[in-house]
Amino acid sequence: MAFIINHIPAIAQNKIIVYQTDFGLKDGAVAEMKGVALGVSSFLQLFDLTHEIPAYNIWEAAYRLQQTAPYWPTGTVFVSVVDPGVGSSRKSVVLKTKSGHFFVTPDNGTLTLVAKQLGIAAIREIDESRNRRQHSAESYTFHGRDVYSYTAARLASGMITFEQVGPKLADSVVRIPFQEPVYKNHVISGNIPVLDIQYGNIWTNIDGPTFNQLKLKTGDTMHVKIFHADTLIYTGNIPYVTTFSAVPDGAPLAYLNSLLNVSFALNMDNFSLRYHIYSGPDWKVAISFKNE
Repeated sequence: MAFIINHIPAIAQNKIIVYQTDFGLKDGAVAEMKGVALGVSSFLQLFDLTHEIPAYNIWEAAYRLQQTAPYWPTGTVFVSVVDPGVGSSRKSVVLKTKSGHFFVTPDNGTLTLVAKQLGIAAIREIDESRNRRQHSAESYTFHGRDVYSYTAARLASGMITFEQVGPKLADSVVRIPFQEPVYKNHVISGNIPVLDIQYGNIWTNIDGPTFNQLKLKTGDTMHVKIFHADTLIYTGNIPYVTTFSAVPDGAPLAYLNSLLNVSFALNMDNFSLRYHIYSGPDWKVAISFKNE
């Protein structure tokens, strides 16, 4: 996936915060986070990315940030709280990317993909002696409210600069290992980072330039293998088409999704459920030309 990145100095003063959590909306947790932010500045604009990340699924949190962040203006502050290690020794950080976006989150793998996609300009550890909601020091289980939303609001409103977040860290983040898209010996290998969950389509991380090395044309057939870790789950021949209606109902197809990555679907059916294929860093795909 390629995006044009402007290497410009970034300030987080556009007053926009975008929230992502695995909290759901059944209780008041998200509202508490937003209330803290508005308590810092009533001029902030607060938006939701999603609060339906599966519980504890750091990988999916990483993917949703990568999917969404490039479409938001420079200076936007993202708060991502998928934090099974809350209260542990994992660091609370703010990443400033070379694209001019800010990410307030635990450094637990959540930053794996945006750090690679948008580039690391600098990372700072949140100094909780200055950037923590007043009278919350004895709370160890809701850093999303007491530390992350509070710090994000101070940063987005211009109350503090990025340098005032806390001490500078090395330009690296905790990374979740996964299969990056590569072409070798007439085979493209990649990862299944996420499903098009509403429909059960299989989204890969294989971008257009990598896929084009196979030199397939619309209507050609590819041979597809899908693995969970090292176990082969699916193998089949799938036509490469531009629209779902190019194949009969229930038939498989390969296409480029809205992010211009290779994807697989069943027309009017659910590929994931039929073949028990899911997503995550340990799901891999291998694609070759059928005649190879």
